[in-house]
Amino acid sequence: MAKTEDAPKAAEAPESAEAAAAAQAAEQGQQAQARQTAAPVQVQVNDDNVAATYANFCRVTGSPEELIIDFGLNPQPVGIPKDPIQVTQRVVMNFYTAKRLLAALQMSVQRHEQVFGVLETDIQKRLKVQQS
Repeated sequence: MAKTEDAPKAAEAPESAEAAAAAQAAEQGQQAQARQTAAPVQVQVNDDNVAATYANFCRVTGSPEELIIDFGLNPQPVGIPKDPIQVTQRVVMNFYTAKRLLAALQMSVQRHEQVFGVLETDIQKRLKVQQS
């Protein structure tokens, strides 16, 4: 008889282990969700030695692991430049950082357009013909 009484207890042990594992997984999921919904962390940035430069040209290239963004000044913004554009700054980043940069730039441009109107990137559409 003892053997028949032990059988249900043995069957219950795996179920309770499975239930404990499921409860632990659910708790970990809730903790991860709580971390995601928590307030953003403020990171301190020291920009004492930063040099500001102006760019009206950028070129984006890269590799499977990195994105390369070159910035420069195009002295002839209308038409095809006669002289090569001098690249003055190069930023190399991984694609995770590039995606975060993309989101930040999209948000900034969207806010600007909400206040000042849509930005037309085609310079030919922005040119005004002078009437004589």
